[in-house]
Amino acid sequence: MPSHAQLAAKLLRDAAAFFNTIAEQNPPLKEQMDENADVFQQVADLVEGDPTGVIEEQ
Repeated sequence: MPSHAQLAAKLLRDAAAFFNTIAEQNPPLKEQMDENADVFQQVADLVEGDPTGVIEEQ
């Protein structure tokens, strides 16, 4: 059974895949959808790497 963090990371990666699909199918939205996918992938990495980590405000 996956942990909450593992499930969250999977959902984030699935959302990133969705944005990548939209980017491929809709060239006018490609740049924004690729950026969205990248952010979701980065957050999935954070959740997996340090599930209780805190993002410091700058």
